[in-house]
Parts: sequence; structure tokens; C-alpha cells
Amino acid sequence: MKWRGRQRSTNVEDRRGQRSARPAGLKLGGVGLLIVVGVVLLGGGDLNQVLSLLLAAGDGSGPAVSQSGAAPGPANAADQEVSEFVSVVLRDTETTWQNAFARAGSQYVEPRLVLFSDAVNSACGYASSATGPFYCPGDTKIYLDTGFFRELERMGAPGDFAQAYVIAHEVGHHIQNLSGTLSKVRRLQQRAGSQQANALQVLVELQADCLAGVWANQAETQRDLLETGDIEEGLQAAAAIGDDRLQRNAGRRVQPESFTHGSSAQRVAWFRRGMDTGRVDACDTFAEANVLI
Repeated sequence: MKWRGRQRSTNVEDRRGQRSARPAGLKLGGVGLLIVVGVVLLGGGDLNQVLSLLLAAGDGSGPAVSQSGAAPGPANAADQEVSEFVSVVLRDTETTWQNAFARAGSQYVEPRLVLFSDAVNSACGYASSATGPFYCPGDTKIYLDTGFFRELERMGAPGDFAQAYVIAHEVGHHIQNLSGTLSKVRRLQQRAGSQQANALQVLVELQADCLAGVWANQAETQRDLLETGDIEEGLQAAAAIGDDRLQRNAGRRVQPESFTHGSSAQRVAWFRRGMDTGRVDACDTFAEANVLI
């Protein structure tokens, strides 16, 4: 990606180096309506348990816990470079969605992105790095431990555009929050059985993949941000975090009924659809699945 020297977002909070106290009585990962990448599977986590946690609270009213410890911020040149990269990508997503909302006669409310290490407190609760990157509707913030980028590379998805895809996917959840999609789906999930709730969550995730593709389209065609090979990196990242691949890599039997993010093929297909069309209206995963929300 041709990201160096480009404008940076002012919406990045760097909390790396801070310690986050785990609130008493709050389960690890009890994070309300978090939209997670699904890294829990790598450690043999239970998707149904994760989903129950997602459905359990989710009103953004989790207890605030003070943070203390080392001064936040990048500790070395490598950390500084990561911070700059994330800031540039976030700014580019802001440009895409500012323009899209303006064309629709509305104003885009930008999310904030929190960089953290090891664990973090959010309006949705306490989460460790094992949760993966997530978006919290309660405070409209994206939370990212940049150590996940190393995990992404280990899963077979190296490269800066693979990392940018992860950020753009979480921004996609912010778009869903602003549009009311997340709250509508949450209400349906509360009335649904576990398999149906999982299926609804898959549609949420695939739509966020498609919205990430819309950003990629605009970044390439309007701002010449992408380089040769970047699209392939993004597709590899989408495939790497498909539920079926994660389950196989964790030594588990592939269980489609437990999917909450979609198969590798589905994630690649919807990310590609967003990239190919550059249109938000091409990302209606719910209509395609004949689900009324």
C-alpha cells in the first residue's frame, strides 16, 4: 500500500503500555455486543459461548474501570510505524464514508480507534487480546491490539493490505451501527434459537466484509492507495479468518451451524463483491438470504 506520507486520522487513541484492571465479577470476554474476528477458535474457544456473551448485555453500560501503569503510546520505531499506518488507513476510511454519507444527504459520525496491548476496558466491558479486534456500539469505538497483525500473518495472511482489511471490516460494523442494522439484528437474535442467531451474525459479518470491499474500491479508484498484490492480500485475509478454516486449524470438526463469521469462501465472495462494485447497496446480505430486518 502507498500509505506513507498520507493524511492521518485524529481519531486514534493509543493505550498501549497501559494496564487494564479486570472488573470484579465480569467474565473474561463478557463484552456485550462485540463484533469479533473469531480468534477464540484458535484457542479452542466455544462459539456458542461467545455468542451467548454477545447477546447477554450489549447495551454499552458496562462498568468503567480506571487504567494505570506505564505511559501510553508507541515504545519504539516499529510501534510508531504501526500507529501511523493504522491512522492513515482509518483516515482513508473516513474519506470514503464521509463522501458516501454526504451523497445520501447525511453526515458521517467518525468512530474512534483504540490501540491497546494485552487487555482493554470498553463501554462493552473488559476484553483480552484473545478476543481479536472488535467494535463496541456502546462507545462507537474500534479496539485493536496490533499484535493481531502478527497472528494474521501466522494464519497465512501477511501484508499491509491484509491489516487494512481488518480495520476496514471493523469500520464496516460502525456503518452498520449508524444505520441501525446492529440493533435490528440484535433484537432478532434475542428471539431466535442458537443456530438462527449464529446465521444472523454471519450475515452481519459478511456485510461488514462487503463494506470493507467498498472502501477498498474507493481507495484504489479514487485515491490510488493500493499497489500490485494488495487485492490478493485482502482476499487471503478474508479467507484466513473464515470459520471453517479456523475450526480446521484448531483441530476441530467443521460445524457450519456454529459459524458466526462465515466460511472462507463466503468472506472472500462478499469482500470481492464490495471491491468489484464499490456500491453499498450491493452489500445487502440480509436481502440475499431473504431475511427481513
